[in-house]
Amino acid sequence: MLSLIAVKEAIFITTTQQSLVVLAQHGDEEAFYQLIEQEQHKLYRMAYVYVQNENDAIEVFQQTIIRAYEGLPQLKEPRYFATWLTRIMINCCKTYMAKKNTIQLVEPQSLADLNSTSPTYIEEELDLWQALCQLEDKYKTVLLLRFYQDYSVKDIAVILQCPEGTVKTHIRRGLQALRQQLKGAYLDEWVQSAERSH
Repeated sequence: MLSLIAVKEAIFITTTQQSLVVLAQHGDEEAFYQLIEQEQHKLYRMAYVYVQNENDAIEVFQQTIIRAYEGLPQLKEPRYFATWLTRIMINCCKTYMAKKNTIQLVEPQSLADLNSTSPTYIEEELDLWQALCQLEDKYKTVLLLRFYQDYSVKDIAVILQCPEGTVKTHIRRGLQALRQQLKGAYLDEWVQSAERSH
């Protein structure tokens, strides 16, 4: 069970980051660069998961940065910068994929990760990702945010601008859909492992 302090830290960025957001909102490009630098790994990973290859992920990442830079003066709550930025990334991914008319997901594992991982585990991971590819977009997005981006239900509700109950329903239905596609206990082990890590 997360403490109240941990929950608050998960939702709100630090005071230093908030100060950087305010500076960036007033045209400080160096402050904006620092903010993006702090979030870039998470953003790039999310883009890569959606678009499947490095070049497309870089393009979506760049689109996200441009949209964020242009929209930053309108951000009313600097403490929500990270969730606001994630929402922009998701929207950019959806727009990009709609233009390409394909939706494919890959788990961005490095070759080093794969070399140190058992063949059975890799097979299970690939099966899981293929099953995720088949899900409706609303289920896929919440499962990616919850289990691969380490966001809480509350965070996801803020990012997607919907009630927490809706997020919980989408997670539950998404997992049910995955269970119908996957055989064996692997999915339950994956969920339990992901939950233990939070």
